Amino acid sequence: MVLSCQNISKSFGTDEVLREVSFHIEANEKAAIVGINGAGKSTLLKIIMQEEQADSGQVVVAKDTTVGYLAQYQDISGERTIYEEVLNAGKRLLVMEERLRGMEEEMNHLTGDGLEGLLESYQRLSHEFELAGGYTFRSEAAGILRGLGFPEEEFEKKMSELSGGQKTRVSLGRLLAAKPDVLLLDEPTNHLDMESIHWLETFLLNYKGAVVIVAHDRYFLDRVVTKVVEISQHRGTVYEGNYTAFAQKKAKVREDLLKQYLNQQREIRRQEEVITKLRSFNREKSIKRAESREKLLRKMDRLEKPTEENTDIHLVLEPNVISGNEVLAVEHLAKAYPAGSQPEGRVTLFTDLSFEIRRGERVALIGNNGTGKTTILKIINGLVEADKGTIATGTNVCIGYYDQEHQLLHMEKTIFEEISDDYPNLNNTKIRNVLAAFLFTGDDVFKRIGDLSGGERGRVSLAKLMLSDANFLILDEPTNHLDITSKEILENALRQYTGTVLFVSHDRYFINRTATRILELTGETLVGYLGNFDYYLEKREELTRVFVNTRVSGAKDTPSGQDGKRVQMKQDWQTKKAEQARIRRLENSLKKTEEQIEQLEGRIAAIDAECSRPEVATNSARLNELAAEQEACRRQLEDCYEAWEEVSVSLERG
Repeated sequence: MVLSCQNISKSFGTDEVLREVSFHIEANEKAAIVGINGAGKSTLLKIIMQEEQADSGQVVVAKDTTVGYLAQYQDISGERTIYEEVLNAGKRLLVMEERLRGMEEEMNHLTGDGLEGLLESYQRLSHEFELAGGYTFRSEAAGILRGLGFPEEEFEKKMSELSGGQKTRVSLGRLLAAKPDVLLLDEPTNHLDMESIHWLETFLLNYKGAVVIVAHDRYFLDRVVTKVVEISQHRGTVYEGNYTAFAQKKAKVREDLLKQYLNQQREIRRQEEVITKLRSFNREKSIKRAESREKLLRKMDRLEKPTEENTDIHLVLEPNVISGNEVLAVEHLAKAYPAGSQPEGRVTLFTDLSFEIRRGERVALIGNNGTGKTTILKIINGLVEADKGTIATGTNVCIGYYDQEHQLLHMEKTIFEEISDDYPNLNNTKIRNVLAAFLFTGDDVFKRIGDLSGGERGRVSLAKLMLSDANFLILDEPTNHLDITSKEILENALRQYTGTVLFVSHDRYFINRTATRILELTGETLVGYLGNFDYYLEKREELTRVFVNTRVSGAKDTPSGQDGKRVQMKQDWQTKKAEQARIRRLENSLKKTEEQIEQLEGRIAAIDAECSRPEVATNSARLNELAAEQEACRRQLEDCYEAWEEVSVSLERG
């Protein structure tokens, strides 16, 4: 065991955050701390690092164990370069390296015994330097920076020139280069693109030390951790396994606790009924027995009803106007930006992009940072002008755009007023439910927009967008600043949404659960994948080789075999697209049939109820009329059952 938290409790004034939280971390173990925003995850890390003082309990770190900590927000400045900042994590190695270089210089001026003595010291220090990894440290530091998304030409950038996100990445690189025995990482995947997140996963899986991660990236947690500590309702519960295993076990635990609670409630009601009955006899012996039972009931250790944050909140999105089948057509789109101070220098983001989106699709636009994903969204919304190409929207398409940089909010209004003024037909309960889905509960809804953080304003904008009349949602990083529970609420809402969605996201779990199609922006072009993120991972290498490499090398240099393969891949993609459209039609047919069955069953039941009314039961003409209608409903119902069965079988077969 390298780290142990024992009965940690913490309150801020009257707000209890942590109550007797206990867990331990073994050497080389990879663990996650999860919970809703505000549960106390970051506070717990700060207590471990002694940046916060616990009200009670203790943190025990094994002797000679080094602990490294990455906080969510970094404010590093100074004149060091990115590379120097990461190298500085091995200050001891740099000092040793400097001494070795000094000795080498000194050797040029010594002879005899002096040279021999210095040579012995040099060999000892050189051996120590080698064992400590000194000879590979510089290349490892460079590898870490490249893995975290810094190209080599940026290594000489000064820290004072970096954005907040870049500083956080450098801080993570410095921490990884330091190789502490225990890594505490608070949202390490923030500001990383997909390739960098994948690199970090591999790095941590092979890391010779313990890792404790606070993160909302469920795909990341699934790959890296083998233990989950959940902070819920101030308490900590430990689950073995990755995030998916935790979610399954948690659901089972909650189900068992709910069963125990309901059983106890039944027993309490039974005892109360017996007590009432005994007292009703009004005999001394019966009253004593009732009092005895009451005493046992008071002593019973009553179970609390198990609750889970936001489980009763279901966000329902439904466009008021249905768009045409063709929602968006983009043809030959190109965009480049000026580079540096030279007017003639330009950085090309993409050239000759063409794609279309049809009604009902949920399309994820992915790619590394800086490839132009957000620029495409802005061009579609008229916020940025394209160099070339055309954008056309279909019939009755109404766009709703979520962009964290363009939040049209009224700073003087409260959150509640912002929603209620724009949607006066919503009642208070509906408004509160929507705001709760985006983490605004209780008195939070009366906070002024002007007093909110950037992330909180983003959540208000997202809530407004979800309530709009739009039938084509364009979302730029919609899951930023949302906890796991809120992400799941948004995922479920989008999966049931009958409109169209185009979104940019680095959240692979969210993409996997939500997207029906993926467009990857790579090599200045788009590669399409008709499926979710798992399908993208399966086909990425093959399709990138076919579509990107042939584009780079040029069509005239493409071997005929490769050209044939490209044609075959395109045909496969079109086949899969047609198959997905067929399945969508079947699903819509199934939904309509189920609705019709529900209506017919309701009408048959209503006719039964009407026939039993005395004034109808004696009216033979009305009874005959109702009987005929009911028979017609039953025939229709039989047809619907048969249709439902046929469609269900077709869907099962795929």
